[in-house]
Amino acid sequence: MRIAHFLFIITLFFTACSEKSSGSDSNPDDPTDLTVDVIVYDDGSGTVVFNANAEKVSYYQLDVGVNGVEPITNETGYFEYTYKDFGTYRIEVRAVGVTGRYLKKEQSITVVSNEPVPVGLGYSTPLQYEGMNLVWNDEFNGNQLNGTYWSNDLGTGCPNLCGWGNNELQTYRAQNTWVEDGVLKLEARNESFDNRNYTSGKVVTRNKLTAHFGRIDIRAVLPQGQGIWPALWMLGQNHGAIGWPKCGEIDIMEMVGGQGRENTVSANAFWYDNGTVDNPKRYTLAEGTFADEFHVFSIIWDEDQIRYFVDDIEYHSISINVATRSEFQLPFYLIFNVAVGGNWPGSPDETTSFPTQMQVDYIRVFEME
Repeated sequence: MRIAHFLFIITLFFTACSEKSSGSDSNPDDPTDLTVDVIVYDDGSGTVVFNANAEKVSYYQLDVGVNGVEPITNETGYFEYTYKDFGTYRIEVRAVGVTGRYLKKEQSITVVSNEPVPVGLGYSTPLQYEGMNLVWNDEFNGNQLNGTYWSNDLGTGCPNLCGWGNNELQTYRAQNTWVEDGVLKLEARNESFDNRNYTSGKVVTRNKLTAHFGRIDIRAVLPQGQGIWPALWMLGQNHGAIGWPKCGEIDIMEMVGGQGRENTVSANAFWYDNGTVDNPKRYTLAEGTFADEFHVFSIIWDEDQIRYFVDDIEYHSISINVATRSEFQLPFYLIFNVAVGGNWPGSPDETTSFPTQMQVDYIRVFEME
């Protein structure tokens, strides 16, 4: 099979002080100077090539990190393996000497599909609910962002809030956000711009549309990778006047990528009560990840509480009918973004594949009758 192009190459270097199978004394017949190149292809095949080289080697061994698959052994150090499922795997390469002692390296790799998730795949919700009225929605069926609803937030947050308050590494650019094939796409890229190494997309309804008491449904498929941090969230419309956290924050969905975390999302809220208060809760899929298919992230919000849902499954609620949480009695505006790096997810590493996208099929905002 001819491979057209690849995502990344990782080169790993080792010396004789790396871990050996037994004992700590040096042996002149021990393997030395192990290097490993890992090539992960982005043609959708799932193919990964491993090329190991070392001195004083009897044979090489590769554990591909798949349950039930035995380690592969050869004398050349060249391995080609095709993963049946996309995801992150922990691989191990060993260079074994004539004495049976070895050097080894464990490394996480991420195998991703280059095909977009079909918009029809996954959970969906209706356009109407009993006791509610649809007050505004965007189905993203055109070929450009609807300027009546949305604006791009741009830049790094500097000089007032560099790194957007979380030491994030991206610059937001309008070029990283577009509407295509019935979805809104927000793409994180590994590219240099504005003295940053990453760019991404962020859109807001600030000064255009708000939500206040009712239901919000957002259907989306999430990006993946270490250091990738997509969010669907809200700030009080008075944010510009009184600042954060006094304006309040409602996090409908956040996901921290990498280390097998793409199957879990978080719901959260922040308010001002002699400081900053948060109240997070997580939802984990029974199988698969949030990159595999579309899911619907929702809140139902009234004067007493905010309830959080994934695919109509409630997993969190907070009470807001108290004086110290009065922020949530006022309207909020919407924010969609994909952050790169930051205090929570940490930085991207060699396993992170770029570009990566959050795709939003629709947002629907309902109010109580």
